Parts: sequence; C-alpha cells; structure tokens
Amino acid sequence: MAKKAMIEREKKRQRLVAKYAAKRAELKEIANDESKPMEERFKARLKLAKLPRNSSPTRLHNRCQLTGRPHAYYRKLKVSRIALRELASEGKAPGMVKSSW
Repeated sequence: MAKKAMIEREKKRQRLVAKYAAKRAELKEIANDESKPMEERFKARLKLAKLPRNSSPTRLHNRCQLTGRPHAYYRKLKVSRIALRELASEGKAPGMVKSSW
C-alpha cells in the first residue's frame, strides 16, 4: 500500500488540474497564436508561468485505485498488476484465469 500522503498529494494535483484547466487552455491559446502581437503573447506566457506548477496535467501520475501503487498500472482497469493478480486469483476479475504450468 502506498503512503497516504502520496495518494493525497496526487488527489490534490488532480483538483488543481481541474481548477486551472480552462485558464491554462486560454493562456496557451493566446501564447501560441501567431496573429497576436509579440508583447501580448509574452504576457500570456508570463501569466502561464505564474500558475501553480501542480496545476499542469503533465505532473499527474496514474495510481492504482485499490493500493495506490504508481508503477505497473493498467489504464483500462485502473489497477496495478499486483492488484489485478489478486483479483483474478479471488475470481473477482471476470474472464481471467491464473495460469500455471
């Protein structure tokens, strides 16, 4: 199980990303618009830099919903490989059979 603090930190980042998504998109649009004057684009870049770092979607990391594990994460199932194996062994993941040879 991952540390509670790490899981909470990730949740906080998700809230910040959702909160600033519209503002960030608007500023990026202005900054990347070639038809706008250079000064206006530069000001947009400065405002974008002043936003909280954790409001950037690239700082998000996928975590297992059951254990909080950050590695070996299956996007489709939203669980880690270890949690998936346990679910399969218990028969809670339909269609999965643990193989042995």
